[in-house]
Amino acid sequence: MNAIFFIWLWMAIIGNTIADLPEPISNAIKNGNATELTKYFNTNIDLTILDKQDIYSKTQAESLLKEFFAKNVPSNFRVIHQGGKDDAQYYVGKLTTSTGIYRISILMKGQGKSSLIHQFRIEKEND
Repeated sequence: MNAIFFIWLWMAIIGNTIADLPEPISNAIKNGNATELTKYFNTNIDLTILDKQDIYSKTQAESLLKEFFAKNVPSNFRVIHQGGKDDAQYYVGKLTTSTGIYRISILMKGQGKSSLIHQFRIEKEND
């Protein structure tokens, strides 16, 4: 019984060290606001939107995201999993849109307010 308590306690402590996805990023995804979202992108970003994948500049990424959000109008976004270390965190979420549900994967690097998105993926959710 004590072992279970210590495992639970350890997981609670470790879980609290991972920062939540910053609210402005979550809101930008939920609202389909590509301009606001790309403010948190690194200068160049590994971007995947369905079958398009490459390293893009922030300007190129914003254009591709605007196109995606125009065709797939978001109605909700929620993070379903997160993890990482002090200087790199990842987040996986579900984006509900007018055309279906998509899986969003985000990799952020840096610390605190200086963290930037280095990888952003949008994939069709398997039914």
